[in-house]
Amino acid sequence: MRLTDKLPDKLPRVAPDGLPAAVLLSFLATAGLFYVNIMAALVTGLSDGLGIKPASAGLIASANVYGAAVGALAAVFLIRRIPWRVAATAALLGLIAIDLVSTRVVSVPWLTALRACHGIVGGLLVGVAFAVIARTRSPDRVFGMLLVVQFGIGGIGLWALPPLVPHYGTAILFLALAAFSLATLAMLPFLPAYPVATESGVTAAPAPIARRPLAATLAAIFLFQAGNMGLAAFIIGLGRNAGLSQDFIGPTLAAANWLGALGSILVVAMGARFGRAKPILGSIAVTLLFTAAFWRSDLAVVYVAANIGSAIVWAFTIPYLLGLAAAFDKVGRTAALGGFCSKLGLASGPLLTGLLLDRGGYSLTIGAAVLLLLLSGLAAAWPARLLDRAAPSQD
Repeated sequence: MRLTDKLPDKLPRVAPDGLPAAVLLSFLATAGLFYVNIMAALVTGLSDGLGIKPASAGLIASANVYGAAVGALAAVFLIRRIPWRVAATAALLGLIAIDLVSTRVVSVPWLTALRACHGIVGGLLVGVAFAVIARTRSPDRVFGMLLVVQFGIGGIGLWALPPLVPHYGTAILFLALAAFSLATLAMLPFLPAYPVATESGVTAAPAPIARRPLAATLAAIFLFQAGNMGLAAFIIGLGRNAGLSQDFIGPTLAAANWLGALGSILVVAMGARFGRAKPILGSIAVTLLFTAAFWRSDLAVVYVAANIGSAIVWAFTIPYLLGLAAAFDKVGRTAALGGFCSKLGLASGPLLTGLLLDRGGYSLTIGAAVLLLLLSGLAAAWPARLLDRAAPSQD
């Protein structure tokens, strides 16, 4: 007992607000939701590997993310009651176990229930990670690094996993998720403590913001994620429906994910130097243009440009939206709420798209995505401007 108490103190810890800490925190947050970054490969792999309809595959994926929303909401209430490192360790071990069990399940109802459980555990992990990120000096930059990790590794998954499903079945998808969680578990001891700032501490908590701006921020996060993921989850099918081959679609999506990281890198460099209203509203406007371009996916060059462009602005916008939620307090409760609404949107998007595909095809799903993104911009405008007026810009 005494040895295990002393061992963590002898391990090197990264600086709390340095680049290595941002990378490690990004892996921690990504581990709980990595399946979202390979959602297109997961949905298509489930459909092809299990021989089920897109709506059923979308249901399994949505159950995973709805579970994550429940877990993220639970994190809001557990953050101050359970040491974050203990909670993260338990969650990572739980994720690995559930992913390994998932490799043996082929029944849609059982797999749906199992992935919902996976989502709950993963959502708890993401909520804990978001709360810790909120305790850093510049949450926007850490969220930017988070998207760099997600898009970079997600691009590898989208490129490598779909061709493996015909040979190894859907098990390869869940083994990839388990491997990522295992790698993250090995990184966990190197993170610093990130204690909660107390009223007498050096770092004072920011003044509370009214509930209505907070609600508008959470609505913006939900709508933005639902609009983007609703289309992204079925982007492989969209390309196939437009007459494009899998050999063309796979590298396109991988390149889009890798290039999408440029948006996050820009956030890391900018921080809140220009406030949040201008970056958020400007990038959502650009997202609308690239999303609308998917109506001409029959043109290969448009499909490529729309994927790359939407990936870059997605990776640029969401760190600012999550940073907006995190700015409401330094304990991490509102950051966890932002994570909850993000998961809720990520889950609702594919579910809505799966239903629309059965009724109106891909054209209708693109229109729905455009509408959701427009509403997101309208919801974000007020709280972003309010916060910009209340707080000075950061370097």
